Amino acid sequence: MPTVDDVLEQVGEFGWFQKQAFLLLCLISASIAPIYVGIIFLGFTPDHYCRSPGVAELSQRCGWSSEEELNFTVLSLGSANKASFLSQCMQYEVDWNQSTIDCGDPLFNLTANRSHLPLIPCQHGWVYDTRGSSIVTEFNLVCGDAWKVDLFQSCVNLGFFLGSLIVGYFADRFGRKLCLLATTLVTSLSGVLTAVAPDYTSMLLFRLLQGMVSKGSWVSGYTLITEFVGSGYRRTTAIMYQVAFTVGLVGLAGVAYVIPHWRWLQLAVSLPTIFFLLYYWFVPESPRWLLSQKRTTQAIRVMEQIAQKNGKLPPADLKMLCAEEDVSEKQSPSFVDLFRTPNMRKHTFILMYLWFSCAVLYQGLIMHMGATGGNLYLDFLYSALVEFPAAFIILVTIDRVGRICPMALSNLVTGAACLIMIFIPHELHWLNTTLACLGRMGATIVLQMVCLVNAELYPTFVRNLAMMVCSALCDLGGIFTPFMVFRLMEVWQALPLILFGVLGLTAGTMTFLLPETKGVTLPETIEEAENLRKGKSKAKENKIYLQVQTGKPPEI
Repeated sequence: MPTVDDVLEQVGEFGWFQKQAFLLLCLISASIAPIYVGIIFLGFTPDHYCRSPGVAELSQRCGWSSEEELNFTVLSLGSANKASFLSQCMQYEVDWNQSTIDCGDPLFNLTANRSHLPLIPCQHGWVYDTRGSSIVTEFNLVCGDAWKVDLFQSCVNLGFFLGSLIVGYFADRFGRKLCLLATTLVTSLSGVLTAVAPDYTSMLLFRLLQGMVSKGSWVSGYTLITEFVGSGYRRTTAIMYQVAFTVGLVGLAGVAYVIPHWRWLQLAVSLPTIFFLLYYWFVPESPRWLLSQKRTTQAIRVMEQIAQKNGKLPPADLKMLCAEEDVSEKQSPSFVDLFRTPNMRKHTFILMYLWFSCAVLYQGLIMHMGATGGNLYLDFLYSALVEFPAAFIILVTIDRVGRICPMALSNLVTGAACLIMIFIPHELHWLNTTLACLGRMGATIVLQMVCLVNAELYPTFVRNLAMMVCSALCDLGGIFTPFMVFRLMEVWQALPLILFGVLGLTAGTMTFLLPETKGVTLPETIEEAENLRKGKSKAKENKIYLQVQTGKPPEI
C-alpha cells in the first residue's frame, strides 16, 4: 500500500501546488517578525529630560535657542555626548517662574555653583527628543519605570512558552489547518487590541495573548508546508520557511521608518494578517494528519487535488493510501528517559544550555544594537540582512562539513565578536555594527542548526519530548533577555556584551562535546543513542526530521 511520500514521488514532490502553498505560508512566517522583535521600534527609548513648568515661558521671554534652554535648565546635558541618568531622571528644585531669574545665567542668583542646588526626581513628566512615539514616550516608561519595557517583551516570550504547551496539542488533536486559522484570527485581533489599549496593563495582557497564539500560527504553517512536500525537499523547505521570517525583519525596518508612531505601526503590522483567514479556501488540511486520524477519504481527496494542480495523474493505487507505520508509538516516552544514561544525560544538559544561550544571544544582540546604535532603522536592517548568508551557510555545510563544527564555530564567533565590541570606541560605530552583525549571523546559524542536532541525538520514541523539553529553554531565555540587556546597561553599557561573550564561548566549547551526527544512523533505542558515535548510515533522516519538526519546530 502506498504512503504519502510514495504518492508524492509520482505526482510531484515540489510542484505547482507545493510552490503556491509555500509562498502563502511564508507570508505567515514573515508576519511573526514584528511580534518577535518589534520591541526595538515599539519600545524605543529616545533621549529625554524632565519637563519643568515655566521653562518654556522663560525661554521665550529670554529668546534662548533650544540648545541654550537645555544647557541652562537641564542637569549637565551639555557636558557629555550622551545624557546621563541625572539629566534624564532628576531636575533642579527651582521655581522657574520667579522674577529674580536672569536670562544670562538663570541659576547664578540662586547659587554660585550648580552642584549645590537641591535635586528632585522629575515631577511633571518628560520631554522626548523624537519625531514619533513609542510605548515609552506615551506611558513614560523611563527612569523608575524603565523595567516595564523589559516586561513588555518578556510577556511575548512567556506567551511563546505557554503557547508551545497548548497549541501543539491543539494542532495534533484538531488538525493543522484549523489550528492555523484559529491562531491567526486571535493573533490579528490581539495585535489590534494592543494598538488601541488605553493603558499599560491592558496592553501587557494583549501582548501576552498575542505571544501565546502567534507562535502557534508559525508552527502550524511550518508543519503544513513540511508535510506537503516530498522527503527530498523537506529540509530545504524548512530552512527557507525560516528565511521568510528574515524577509519579515527587513520589511519591518522599512515600515517602522515610514510609520514612526507605535500605535499606527502596530496596526500596520497586525491588520493585514486578518487576510490569512482566506487560506481556508487555498490551503487544504495535511494529508498526513488526515491519515493519522483514519480520515482516509479526505486524505485521498487532498492528494488528488495536489496531483491535479501539479498537472499529473494520480496513481492507480491511490485509494489504498495508508499512513506510514510508526513503531515508536509502541513505547511510551518519559521525562526520566532524557537523563537515564550518561551520554543522553550529558546531551540533554548541553542542548538545554545551547537553546538558552542562542536565544539570549540572538535577541540580546538585536536589543543591544537598538539601544546603542546610531541610526536605529539602518542598524536593524543591516543586522537582519546577515541572516540571508547564514541560511546559505547552513544549506552548504550541513551535509558537506557536518553539524557540530559549524555550530560550535558559530557560537565561538558570536562570543568573540561580543567581547571585541567592548574595546571598540563608540565613535567607530561602523566597526561596532559590523561585529554585531557578525555575532547576529553566528547566533542565527546556531538557532536553526541546534534544532536538527537535537532531533538526531535521541531515540525515536522520545525524540519529540526531547525537542519540547530542550527547546523550552529558548523561550525561557527570551523571557530573561530584556532584563539582562537593559538593566545591565544601566550599570555599564558594555556589561551585557561580557555576558554574551561568556555565553557564546561557553556554548561553543560545550558543542564540541556532542557527537557528530552527519552520516550516522538515527537511533531507535536508548542503547543506540548511548552509542551514537559508532553509527554509520542515515537513510531515514528526512522522515524522522519531519516527525520532529511537526512536534516542535525551531524557535523563531
